[in-house]
Amino acid sequence: MAAAVPVSYHGAITKAECEAVLGKKNKNGAYLIRESETIQGAMCLCVYKQKVVYTYRVLKTHSGHYTLMTAGGFEETYFKNLEDLIRHYKKKNQGLAMHLRHSVKRKTAMLIKQPAEPQSMAEPQRMAEPQRTQDG
Repeated sequence: MAAAVPVSYHGAITKAECEAVLGKKNKNGAYLIRESETIQGAMCLCVYKQKVVYTYRVLKTHSGHYTLMTAGGFEETYFKNLEDLIRHYKKKNQGLAMHLRHSVKRKTAMLIKQPAEPQSMAEPQRMAEPQRTQDG
């Protein structure tokens, strides 16, 4: 089963690629979501403001809710999905360097795949035989 993701989700792009995309948009409040390069399973909410890209870590809890990693002493807010998180941070004065204003859309549709169910040990999967080609 796969779930649709926001159009601002760009997947596994690098920090440099993210900065280039947001810099090309060149609008304060432009944002996108990408996979974290350093924390497996985490994402980054990246927001452009005055030629600087601010990056906020997005974590998914065991219950499936999303939250931004906060500095010590700040209460975390949890959201059912990424769309709710984005909607919340579009409001001013929510703790970001700049509220979200301009979604930077990816070029193609993307799905997040849910973990596959484990296969039964009784029915092992057969590997496909490699195909041979003739040189010539």
